[in-house]
Amino acid sequence: MIGAFLHFKRMGVLSMNRRNGEYIIRCNARSNYALVDNKIKTKQLATKYNVPVPALYCIINHHGGLADLKEIVGKRSRFVVKPARGAGGSGIVLITDRTSNGFVDQNGKTISQEDLSYHISDILSGIHSLSALEDAAMIEALITPDPVFAPVSYEGIPDIRVVAYKGMPVIGMVRLLTEVSDGKANLHRGAIGAGIDISNGMTGMAVHGRSVVTHHPDTGRPVGGIQVPYWEKILLIAASAFDMTGLGYRALMW
Repeated sequence: MIGAFLHFKRMGVLSMNRRNGEYIIRCNARSNYALVDNKIKTKQLATKYNVPVPALYCIINHHGGLADLKEIVGKRSRFVVKPARGAGGSGIVLITDRTSNGFVDQNGKTISQEDLSYHISDILSGIHSLSALEDAAMIEALITPDPVFAPVSYEGIPDIRVVAYKGMPVIGMVRLLTEVSDGKANLHRGAIGAGIDISNGMTGMAVHGRSVVTHHPDTGRPVGGIQVPYWEKILLIAASAFDMTGLGYRALMW
């Protein structure tokens, strides 16, 4: 175990403890955490700095607001419900269609209006929030992923993460969904993490769980050699995050 640790250290791999102690704590003022621990505040801040974000349809802050859910959703057939203070993908529901029986989520499961209301009630109670605090539910537009990722993503929506250090993008990856991850892009749920060459936006080596992979386990398509679209624009947005949040070490997600 010690030998493996020293090997990775010599390779330049940053351990979580060192990352937390030497970068996150040292570069990020605790007073600024509130700007990124709450998705509503982050969205408002991003809008102020002209960073593109999905349209926000509604914020439900209390259980009484559930009475207006039918009117809020209206005839929309594509939207996202997420906890404002959620973490790790918990509590997020992607609605991709609707039928006479209710809504259809990213896995093709039908969710009734009543079930959606119960889910939002759980969000408000803080079941999915950081530190189990009472929360708010956000209903926003469901974005459509670029077709370049369709062959290497199982349902749902993949996302791109870039780590910026004092305003300089230093490393990036794209998280690709799998059947095991249940339509979520979280690595701990079983999604694939494919590294991105920061210089040109091309995907390279990828990991799935504890294994290095070259192909998607569900689609069989190569996960490397994919050109991430709008890469220069993504880097510019990542670089601006330091001015936007005051956080010197930050992972940004699209």
